[in-house]
Amino acid sequence: MAVTYGGAKQEGEQAAAEVMAAGGRAVAVQADVADEGAVAALFDRAEEEFGGVDVVVHAAGIMRLAPVVELDLAELDAHLRTNVRGTFAVDQQAARRLRSGGAIINFSSSLTRMQRPGYAAYAASKGAVEAITLILARELRGRDITVNAVAPGPTATALFLEGKPQQLIDRIAAEPPLERIGQPSDIAEVVAFLAGPARWVNGQVLYANGGAT
Repeated sequence: MAVTYGGAKQEGEQAAAEVMAAGGRAVAVQADVADEGAVAALFDRAEEEFGGVDVVVHAAGIMRLAPVVELDLAELDAHLRTNVRGTFAVDQQAARRLRSGGAIINFSSSLTRMQRPGYAAYAASKGAVEAITLILARELRGRDITVNAVAPGPTATALFLEGKPQQLIDRIAAEPPLERIGQPSDIAEVVAFLAGPARWVNGQVLYANGGAT
């Protein structure tokens, strides 16, 4: 497994170490997902280390919140660069290199359906991720490669928790019928399903949000 990180070197190396501690093989590789040269080099490294690429999970993303009327357009550009261009660059290399029987799994967000104020830039970028995903699935006809997106709801990650008061987190946790915030393991189960046994699931967006709408 090639674990890719942007600026969080310690977290990337820790994730690779956990894979190896569990008996797997892993390397941690730094890459800017919006830089096509860096992404190509990442795939080169994975092919050198493991002999080929079978599954790509693209979860890189940023989220900066502000109402449309207040958002600095530089922040919009940042969303488009990382969330949209990054997805396109990674998927482009994946489409060129994945072996038959492979899977591409992108990350969207349930916020594309929730219309929460302040999330316009982020939700718009994730809507683009869904479009890329659904079209690529059809472009890879005949290759035996599935392309899907996971759209988590609120999940207890640093990206979601940062800057939110506990009162707001508690209110969001009460919204889904399961009455809690998602855990990373909840999302990992969906990814593992798409990466492994879900060969008849293709060109879909799977909303993993505990029933929140």
